[in-house]
Parts: sequence; C-alpha cells; structure tokens
Amino acid sequence: MTQLQTTNVQNGVNVDALLGARQDLEAMPQAAEFTWKASCEWLNGTHSRTEISGFFGLGEEQARETTYSIESDHPRVFASEDHAPTPVEIVLSGLAGCLTAGIAAVAQNRGIQLNSVKASVEGDMSVLGILGADPNVRNGFKAIRVKYDIDADASKEDIKALVAQSQKRSAVFDIITNPTNVFVTVE
Repeated sequence: MTQLQTTNVQNGVNVDALLGARQDLEAMPQAAEFTWKASCEWLNGTHSRTEISGFFGLGEEQARETTYSIESDHPRVFASEDHAPTPVEIVLSGLAGCLTAGIAAVAQNRGIQLNSVKASVEGDMSVLGILGADPNVRNGFKAIRVKYDIDADASKEDIKALVAQSQKRSAVFDIITNPTNVFVTVE
C-alpha cells in the first residue's frame, strides 16, 4: 500500500487544500450543496453554444473569472454543419476529464508521480431511437469503455488502484451510471 505523500511528488494537485476543504465541509454540510449552471443558446440548425460563468456553492453565488463556452453540433452524416462535437461526445469528454482529474488527485495524495496519463473513451449507441425509427431502442449509450495508458512511478497494482479510486469518487461517472431526476420546463 502506498503511503500518503511524503516525497516531492508534483502532479499539480493541492492535496492539502482538498483535504482541508473536505474537513471544513464535513463540519458544515450545508456549504457542500452546490448547483452547477450552464446557459445554452441555439445558433442555427443543430449548432448551439453553452456558456458557463458561475455556480452556487459554499452558501452563495460564485462567479468565475472567465466565461467558458462549449459549442455543440452534429456531423454532416446527420445533415448538419459539423461546427463542433456532438453533445454525446461532450459527455464522453466530461467523463474522461473527471476520471483523469481524479487520477491526478489520488496519485498526489498517495505520493505517486505521474509521468503521463492518456484516456481513450468510446460510447456505443444506435441512432434508431434518436431518429424515432425504433421506439424500442434506447436514445442513450448502450455501453461506454474507458481505457487508460498511465506511466507513473508505481506498480501496476497501484496504478489500477488509482483508477479504481478515481472511478469511485467521480461525479460524472456517477451521473452516467445512476439515474438522475431531470426536470424540463418551458417559460
């Protein structure tokens, strides 16, 4: 079992701050309630732009220094203009980003130096459901595969444990693998 960081491992994660935040939030669980926000605007066809600039957390509204934009579209094979990745590809990107961030944080905490981390993510789906061609076909993914290539100063078992812990704590993994209540309204 790898010990907590006692060496000069540098994966770019401030573990002391994360552990301090966890301790503070355990003492004030109401501050741990966050609401993440995004605002999407249709541009043309299947092309849209989502902006992310703030969220609610630690008991109050939080503003980011930068407004981030994520565009989405569909490829030409769907009679679209292919200006950006599809929303489902953005979901796969979110999963890869969340798991990879977790790997970096867990590695830092366990004193494991990462040299490189690369993820390949694939999601299988039939578009017959989305197109309304077969009401028995699910609209979403049938399966998602995440494959990691990790070079680290650790044993293969320790690397597998990093990935397992990241998966256990990943918000996006949880979102994809567990039902979530989604309420859609029109104003």
